Amino acid sequence: MTGAIEDAVAVLAGRRIAVLTGAGVSTDSGIPDYRGEGAPVRTPMTVQHFLASEHARRRYWVGSHMGWRRFSSVLPNGGHAALAALERRRIATGVITQNVDGLHLQAGSQRVVELHGTMRRVVCLHCGQVFDRRNIAVQIEADNPWLVAGEDAVLLPDGDVRPASVDGFRLPVCSVCGGMLKPEVVFFGETIPVGRFAGAEQLVAGAEALLVAGSSLAVNSGMRLIQRAHRRELPIVIVNRGQTRADARAAVKVDAGTSDVLAALAEHLPEPATP
Repeated sequence: MTGAIEDAVAVLAGRRIAVLTGAGVSTDSGIPDYRGEGAPVRTPMTVQHFLASEHARRRYWVGSHMGWRRFSSVLPNGGHAALAALERRRIATGVITQNVDGLHLQAGSQRVVELHGTMRRVVCLHCGQVFDRRNIAVQIEADNPWLVAGEDAVLLPDGDVRPASVDGFRLPVCSVCGGMLKPEVVFFGETIPVGRFAGAEQLVAGAEALLVAGSSLAVNSGMRLIQRAHRRELPIVIVNRGQTRADARAAVKVDAGTSDVLAALAEHLPEPATP
């Protein structure tokens, strides 16, 4: 182990740990980071734009569908597996993730709060009906048989690609009421549902330390959880390549990729004593 990882083990040993993850946890699975070195330039769609413009919705759904077929085939990596192992051994109280890829659940983590939602489901904004994304994909492909993602398409962090054209694309609609559909993810300009954030707060409240992995904490939801932990005087350990907004509050900062570091923590952290 490197010195920084040894320091992290020393801080976390014997404590119940809440985990907060970001896009950096999934880079070793082939999903690009938002802000890391080499990250693609992004102009994320706001919820206001999505709701106001049919053209914007076409552009979103074309890119989202083209990317989803590849995004949904991505597999968890060693970092995801390590966090699932920490939960099985009662070291981690659960995972709070800013990712929408579902890889923590796929890796075996049981208590997962998906702060920004999931790409697995689609919701009707009119009647509230929820659909499996796979069923919506069937509808899209039946209505738009020409829609194929090229192998050279650049996959973006949210699972979409940049479409060359949206001409002629037929939008998917709710099969119950014909209403507008939207993936069950939190767009820019939307707020995280109150109950979902409360679940994240509960994980932090029930922990004795907070481990941040693969997040620069540029999004305010992550910093709010850092503030909760800091107020409770919980030790904070951050594993991330490059700076984060909470480095000054960290007991230990490990400037490295997440997969190997999380695997080392899973190997060396002892289980907490039974009450």
